[in-house]
Amino acid sequence: AFCLLINSNPKTASMVQEMVKDGATEALKKCLSSRMEFGTAGLRAAMGPGTSCMNDLTIIQTTQGFCCYLEQSFGDLKERGVVIGYDARAHPPSGGGSKRFASLAAAVFISRGVPVHLFSDITPTPFVPFAVSHLGLCAGIMVTASHNPKQDNGYKVYWENGAQIVSPHDKGISKAIEENLKPWPESWNTEEASKSSLMKDPYEEIHTQYFKAIQTHCHHREINKSSEVKIVHTSVHGVGHAFVQSAFKAFDLHPPYAVEEQKDPDPEFPTVKYPNPEEGEGVLTLSFALADRVGASVVLANDPDADRLAMAEKQQNGQWRVFTGNELGALLGWWIFRCWKEQNSDAAAVKNLYMLSSTVSSKILRAIALKEGFHFEETLTGFKWMGNRAKDLLDQGKMVLFAFEEAIGYMCSPSVLDKDGVSAAAIAGEMVSYLATENISVSQQLTTIYEEYGYHLSKNSYFICHDQTVIRSLFDRLRNSGGQKNSYPTDCGAFSISTVRDLTTGYDSNQPDKKAVLPTSSSSQMITFTFSNGGVATMRTSGTEPKIKYYTELCAAPGNSDVTHLKKELDDLVDAIIENFFEPEKNKLQPKPE
Repeated sequence: AFCLLINSNPKTASMVQEMVKDGATEALKKCLSSRMEFGTAGLRAAMGPGTSCMNDLTIIQTTQGFCCYLEQSFGDLKERGVVIGYDARAHPPSGGGSKRFASLAAAVFISRGVPVHLFSDITPTPFVPFAVSHLGLCAGIMVTASHNPKQDNGYKVYWENGAQIVSPHDKGISKAIEENLKPWPESWNTEEASKSSLMKDPYEEIHTQYFKAIQTHCHHREINKSSEVKIVHTSVHGVGHAFVQSAFKAFDLHPPYAVEEQKDPDPEFPTVKYPNPEEGEGVLTLSFALADRVGASVVLANDPDADRLAMAEKQQNGQWRVFTGNELGALLGWWIFRCWKEQNSDAAAVKNLYMLSSTVSSKILRAIALKEGFHFEETLTGFKWMGNRAKDLLDQGKMVLFAFEEAIGYMCSPSVLDKDGVSAAAIAGEMVSYLATENISVSQQLTTIYEEYGYHLSKNSYFICHDQTVIRSLFDRLRNSGGQKNSYPTDCGAFSISTVRDLTTGYDSNQPDKKAVLPTSSSSQMITFTFSNGGVATMRTSGTEPKIKYYTELCAAPGNSDVTHLKKELDDLVDAIIENFFEPEKNKLQPKPE
């Protein structure tokens, strides 16, 4: 690996040589001792030298493995081909960057006679799954690290169904990478590949077709045209600006005001500490300032690869309210169903409708489905599960209207089987414009939803823990309550527990055979407790960070509208879970930094 690195890219090579010269053995070990693990989310790591980082060599090795796996999986790979997209990330010290990595991946496929649809310019992540479905390709690759810090990059993989890969593909690809580590001679030849007749640029067609496809979700064109609502949009130095402008245009909405300092792609992300709109206020400071200047009442924000969306609204007291992912999920779910209902008077048609959300997201869609008569399903955490489940349902002739996860991810159109912050921005823009004609603020509408379908208040956070033994014993204690094996707690402080689902072991006390319906994974920890008072709490470990996360929600029945009381009840429940289940002092857990 060392010799290959030296030959690969002069910049990564000189970084390694510097480390050798400085005797930086620890840094060298970190770079060279392990290989990035290819999982269902593909790869995500820092750009730099070595097998543990994203660089020319590791991109080539990954793509060679992926290419071989696709050759085994598809007899018609050379007829159908693959699509490759990339964002604007770059890392000058190592010479790495999304565009460079995408062109190397393309060279690998072309060297094997596989047609490659390589976008000629940056695109939002949703364009890749859209292209896979629209062009009938075998697979798609998006080079992006989404909202990660600036030094990171990633390699995200889609299967022929247009959804992110799930197991066992990750293991198959991982094995194929290990078997194809030596670069094929042609893999470096990006110059040759770019001239090949197998190289196509799908940019124009996908751009046109995508904006055509999302227009089927525009229901109030006349209102949009005459709307007086002013909306600010930020793409947080990512790719979103031009595409959200186009999406608003496709809906006949007035163009949103763009945050000047953040609208052009900049891999340094100079105005934000973390380019993640989920962090709320800090990332939106410049947006609020612009909105105050132009008199805008709503702010929309995408993460750098524009697959996620955040929204904030100015309140009557002049303060800004940033909606949580669950709150925006409730609003978009309500709105999309309302638009569907306006166009479908046939009462029986509702039986064919589905909405999905991940198991750690708000259960508000379940409450709406119960009252309105459509189907709701929950999946494991992550859009790969929702995308694949949506595809199964669509193949059965069902209609999947909406899917969301609390981490501000929304799938508002079945033409992209993944989260999509571009279509979600336009649909949110139309919803805001419609509400304004009724003189209703977004916050008021959220309250109306909760009053009609029941308040759903959530509180999510995490503890930091670097010690795997502590994490294991914390979860094992919950599985062996009172010292009894496979026995779970029946209460938590003053709150009684009605059901327990453990997706690490596959146990579910609510099922007749006590077996969980959702897929289980012994490699990660995840237990959900349902409480007699309508509370639901999930504790889980993170696949990528040293965190134990908790997601709690109090689902009240319609009519129970004493919000102060409900908030206190949720706070008390969270306190009890922290004290009795997490035991932060005993386990030396660090709270989430403020």
